[in-house]
Amino acid sequence: MTPKDNSTVLSGLRKVMKDKRYVQEPLAAYIVPSCDAHNSEYLADVDTRREAVSGFSGSAGTAIVTQSQALMWTDGRYHLQAVKEMDSNWTLMKDGLADTPSQADWLCTSLGSGQVGVDPMMMGATAWSVLAERLESSGLQLVPVETNLVDLAWAMNVSNPQPARPESQVFPLEMQFTGRSWQDKVEEVRRNLKEKGAAVLILSALDDVAWMLNLRGSDIAFNPVFFSYAAVTEKEVVLFINPAQVTEQVRHALTTEDMGESVIIRDYQTIKDYISSTVANTAGKIWLSDTASQGLVCLVPMKRRLLRVTPIALMKNIKNPVELAGFDACHDRDSAALCQYFCWLERTIDQGEITEITGADRLEKFRAEQEHFMGLSFPSISSVGPNGAIIHYRPAPDTARPITRTELYLLDSGAQYRDGTTDVTRTIHLGTPTLHEKECFTRVLKGMIGLATAVFPNKTKGHCLDSFARQHLWQVGLDYLHGTGHGVGSFLNVHEGPSGISWRVYPNDPGLQAGMILSDEPGYYEDGNFGIRIETLVKVVEVKTKFTMPSKSTFLTFEPVTVVPIQAKMILAELMTQQELDWLNGYHQTCRDRVGPVLKQMGRTEALEWLFRETQPIG
Repeated sequence: MTPKDNSTVLSGLRKVMKDKRYVQEPLAAYIVPSCDAHNSEYLADVDTRREAVSGFSGSAGTAIVTQSQALMWTDGRYHLQAVKEMDSNWTLMKDGLADTPSQADWLCTSLGSGQVGVDPMMMGATAWSVLAERLESSGLQLVPVETNLVDLAWAMNVSNPQPARPESQVFPLEMQFTGRSWQDKVEEVRRNLKEKGAAVLILSALDDVAWMLNLRGSDIAFNPVFFSYAAVTEKEVVLFINPAQVTEQVRHALTTEDMGESVIIRDYQTIKDYISSTVANTAGKIWLSDTASQGLVCLVPMKRRLLRVTPIALMKNIKNPVELAGFDACHDRDSAALCQYFCWLERTIDQGEITEITGADRLEKFRAEQEHFMGLSFPSISSVGPNGAIIHYRPAPDTARPITRTELYLLDSGAQYRDGTTDVTRTIHLGTPTLHEKECFTRVLKGMIGLATAVFPNKTKGHCLDSFARQHLWQVGLDYLHGTGHGVGSFLNVHEGPSGISWRVYPNDPGLQAGMILSDEPGYYEDGNFGIRIETLVKVVEVKTKFTMPSKSTFLTFEPVTVVPIQAKMILAELMTQQELDWLNGYHQTCRDRVGPVLKQMGRTEALEWLFRETQPIG
C-alpha cells in the first residue's frame, strides 16, 4: 500500500494557521480530532478532515499539526494501519503504550508558548476544559477557531475537493420495530428533566435524536442516522434538521392525532440561536450530554450547565421486549447468510481466485436476500493471513489477498436490518491450521466462553469483567490491544455507549443490566502472520443463583444472540474443560435450532448440510 499524498492539504493548513483572517495570532499548533460536530465515530465523507490532512482512515485518532511537525495519536487497533496509510510527513504516536506521551503532555513539553487552536464544534466540552487547564499550566492557551481550518485547506486541493454535506431523506421507523412511540419516550425524558430541575434537554448525538423520535436516515454510511439536533422542554419538542430531508411521511409521523403534541421542525443551522434564546428566557438548568461540543456548551453560563450522559443514551442502551425480539430475529437471518457464505467459500475456493474483497462482496449479496435488510453496519473486515493482524483492516485493491487453504481467514462483518443490527466475527482455516494457530484460537475461544458464562451482580461495571476474556491468553504471555465488548444499537450505530467491556473504565458506564446487548470479542494478533478474533453478540439476562442475599438480590449472565458456528478444526479439545465443551455443544445446538429453519425455508439445502456438519458435538 502506497500512502496517499496529502501534502497539499497539510501545507494549506499550515498557511491558514498563520492567516489573520481566521486566527488572532499565528497558531503554535492546530488539533484535528476524528469526530464531527455530533461526536460521531463514523463520519460522512464531508467530515473526514483528519483523513484529508493525513491519509489515515481509521475510526479513532487525533492529529496535531505545527509548522514543523505532524503527529497522529491512535490506539492499538490502528498502529499497523496508520503506518501504512501515512506518508513521511507524519509521526505515529502509539496511544496506549507506556512510553507514548499524551497529546496534552506533548504540547506542553514541545511548545514553549503560544496558542493551540481547534474548531470548538469538533471537541467535546469535557475534553476541552481538561486540555485548556493542562495547557494553561504550561503557559499555552487553547483557543476556539470558529472557521474550520482543514475545510479551508481542503478547498485548495482541486484534485480531491471536500464533498458536499449529504441531504438524504429521513424516514419513520414503525412501531413493530421500535416497540415504543416517540411520545412515550418524550414523557420519560420530561420526568428526568423534572427530577434534575432542568428547563431543557439538548440532544446532539445523532443516534439519540433518531432513537427518541423513531426516525432513521442515511447521512453517514453504515449508520442509519441523519444530521440533526433535538430539544425537549416541558412544553415542546424541537427537531433541528435540513428541511429538504423531511418528507410528508416524516411530518405525519411526528404529529399526534386528535390535536395532541407535534414535533416542531426548525432549520439545522438554528441550534445555537435556540440555545442562546433558551438561556435568556428560562431559569432552569440546560442539560447537554457530556460529549456535546464546546461550540454548543460555551453558549450556556457555567452555573446553568448540566453536563451529563443524556437519559436517551441510557434508555436506548436497555432494549425493550420488541427490540430484543428483533435482535433475535435479525440474527437468525444474518447467521443464515453467513452459513451460506462459508458453505459457498468451501465449495468454490479451488475453482478460481476469491479475494478478501470479492469474498466480502459475495457475503453482502447473501445478506441482501434477507428480509428487512438495509445495508451493512460497517465496512467488512475481510482479512487473510498477515492482514488479519491489522485489527480494523479494510481490504483495498492494492492490499487484498486471495482467500486460500494455507492461511487463516478472519471475517468481522455485520448488517443493518429494520429489526436490528448485527456484528459478528469468525476466524476459519480452509486447510490445515498449525498447532500454534490452534492453541491461540482455543485460548481466545476459552476467553469468549469465560465471559459469556460469567455470573455477576446487577449493575456490575464492564471493566470488572474484562479479564474473564483475557485470562487464558495471559497464562501464556499473550494479550490483545482492544476492548472486549461494546454496546450495539437497535437498527442504529454498531458501537453504542455508554456501556462496554474493556480494561478501560467507561466514565458513564451505568453498569450491566438485563436487556443490554453487547459484543463478546477477545482476539489475538501476530504481526506479519495472522489475526484471530471470535465475536458473538450477547444479551444480558437475569439468572437464578444457588443462594441469595438481601443486598444483591439480582444476578445476571449473558445469552448468545449471534448463532454462527465456531470452526471445530481450529479447537484443541484437550485445552478445553468439560464445562467449556458442554457450553460449545449447547451453543451449536442453538445454531441448528435457530438458523436451520431459516435455511430450510429458503431451500438452501447445501448450506443446511454445512450447518449440521459444522455443529457436530465435540469431545
